[in-house]
Order: sequence, then structure tokens, then C-alpha cells
Amino acid sequence: MATIGTILLFVGAIISLVYAIFILVNAFKKSILWGLGSLFVPFVGLIFVIMHWDQNKQPFIRYLIGVAISIVGAVLGGAGAASQLPEP
Repeated sequence: MATIGTILLFVGAIISLVYAIFILVNAFKKSILWGLGSLFVPFVGLIFVIMHWDQNKQPFIRYLIGVAISIVGAVLGGAGAASQLPEP
């Protein structure tokens, strides 16, 4: 049986993945170098979002919401797992 923490973890991860793909598509629309850099080089995607904030504001905020949902799910899942431990 799936707990609420597990469900939130997966829902948040899916939301984050979808909006990360939106940002990656925007990078490839801008230029092939932005797209490849965002895909393979750490922090280039973040630099792209900052430099093109007007175009990427909504996807980035929604990406962060997905990350927050995943974190809440992980914390709830960890708390649930800790409560299942046998007493010493």
C-alpha cells in the first residue's frame, strides 16, 4: 500500500521532470548551444533561466513547486518508515 509520502514524492518528481523538459526545450529554441549546454554541463540550465527569465519564469517556478512537493513527500515517507521500526 502506497503511503501519502510516497505518492507526494512521485507526483513532485513528475512535475519537476515535466517543467525541466519545458526549460530544456526553451533552451534548444534559443540555440543549439544553449540546449546542449543545459543538457550536459552543470549549472548552464540555471544560467539560461536567469538570463532569459521572462521566458522561463513560469516553468522554473513550477519546477521548484515540484521539488518542494517531492521534499515534503520524502520527509513524510521517512517519518512513516521510522514509525514502522520495532521497539528495542
